[in-house]
Amino acid sequence: MKSAQAWRLGMKDMQILPAPRQRGQLKKPTWIIVLVSLVSLFLVCAYVYPPQNSSACYVFSSQGCKALQSWLPPTPARELTDDEIASRVVIRDILDSPPRISTKAKIAFMFLTPGALPFEKLWDKFFQGHEGRFSVYVHASKDKPLHFSRYFINREIRSSKVVWGKISMVDAERRLLGNALKDPDNQHFILLSDSCVPLHDFDYVYNYLMYTNISFVDCFEDPGPHGSGRYIEYMLPEVEKKDFRKGAQWFTMKRQHALIVMADSLYYTKFRDYCKPGMEKGRNCYSDEHYLPTYFYMLDPAGISNWSVTHVDWSEGKWHPKAYRAEDVTSELMRNLTSISESVHVTSDEKKEVQIKSCLWNGSERPCYLFARKFLPETLDNLMLLFPNYTNYTSI
Repeated sequence: MKSAQAWRLGMKDMQILPAPRQRGQLKKPTWIIVLVSLVSLFLVCAYVYPPQNSSACYVFSSQGCKALQSWLPPTPARELTDDEIASRVVIRDILDSPPRISTKAKIAFMFLTPGALPFEKLWDKFFQGHEGRFSVYVHASKDKPLHFSRYFINREIRSSKVVWGKISMVDAERRLLGNALKDPDNQHFILLSDSCVPLHDFDYVYNYLMYTNISFVDCFEDPGPHGSGRYIEYMLPEVEKKDFRKGAQWFTMKRQHALIVMADSLYYTKFRDYCKPGMEKGRNCYSDEHYLPTYFYMLDPAGISNWSVTHVDWSEGKWHPKAYRAEDVTSELMRNLTSISESVHVTSDEKKEVQIKSCLWNGSERPCYLFARKFLPETLDNLMLLFPNYTNYTSI
């Protein structure tokens, strides 16, 4: 009896114990709900009010805006203006037209120079024996050069003053293209400076350019102050910041691309009016570095190489590239330049991201560069001695 009574008393004590609290079990799912709600709110806000600069993106991901955008639904396509529709119809019609077949296809070598051409003798040696496969055009913005080579005599076009960093540089490029396009046999167009020299023999250059269906236009995305930092909103709606690109001005271009450059007035006008030094305090934009890269990225990104076939050495980290002196020009230097098979871009932001890509010619790795700059006039004698030996005779 006593044991039964004790058992009933024990049960009574258990009944009056407080019930176990459920707060610990409820706390976890509540916080999950709150967290999911906050993330959802953040994504909605990011979609409606996307970050306006690249630095804001780094807060969310080490991959920047690209990682964030992969989580978001695609932004609805913007309705094009009437001018954009008209422009793109013309451009697309040119690009879709079959290329003109010429049995006498030539390359137009277009020299953009202030005056004298210090390497004219070297170019004369480069051109010898290949008459009928090239044409020469010279835009001399200051002084009419005195020519020594028969290939350059009477090859000047009407020229105007060119100021570094201003739209007049692009105007000179378009002027050269316009004159070269008058010859229907010109199928590829090369922009060269007075400090450019050839790195390969003529046959190699001719085959490299004629037997590929792309243009070699430099183009890359630089989120730093010397890239997207130069963009100005006045270029809207036709040119958006996400499409703003940078690249060296020294290009080679197939005929269809040369034609769409000459046909463009809409995008050219945007860069003429709003991409220039001093447009806004502390912000300098240079059209020759941004117009063509942005233009082709927007309208035919698959049609360009994204690197220039003209080598420039920016390793000194200055406003201007390394200038080669006579003592620099050795067989070793020239062999090194002709064997480079990767293009390198470095962003101008704090990250200084190095972008390295293999140079592919019709899907196969090939040397990147056909020409190089910036060589001083004093290097001519060394180059003349070395030229037959440093050129790469690998067939395409």
